Amino acid sequence: MKLHRTQSEDSNLITAYDNDFVEVNKQRYSNHLIVMPNEIIEDWSVDGFANLSAAHFNDMLELNPEVILLGTGKTHQFVHPKLTVALIEKGIAVECMTTHAACRTYNILMSEGRHVAAALLLASE
Repeated sequence: MKLHRTQSEDSNLITAYDNDFVEVNKQRYSNHLIVMPNEIIEDWSVDGFANLSAAHFNDMLELNPEVILLGTGKTHQFVHPKLTVALIEKGIAVECMTTHAACRTYNILMSEGRHVAAALLLASE
């Protein structure tokens, strides 16, 4: 398998991550955030996975991504479909995975030119 280094000239690239931070273009963020190729919502106002609501997902409608990668923290969890119904009706896919997996997947999709959003929940411990 041939590996290539992901380059980001004009797009937001996740350059590092751990349980309590995400680094985008070498700038560290310690709050829940949404990363898109050309936009960062630095303080996604959600109080952890258990408190996600339909409103948190409806707010992402105006971003109009092709797909939303929901990073659920250290543990892979699934949201109830009723929370994402407005996105699904608009044809926006929502994929749940750990935050680490969401960071890796975001970089791949972003480098392919996809209009992807990574909604990342960080550990609040």
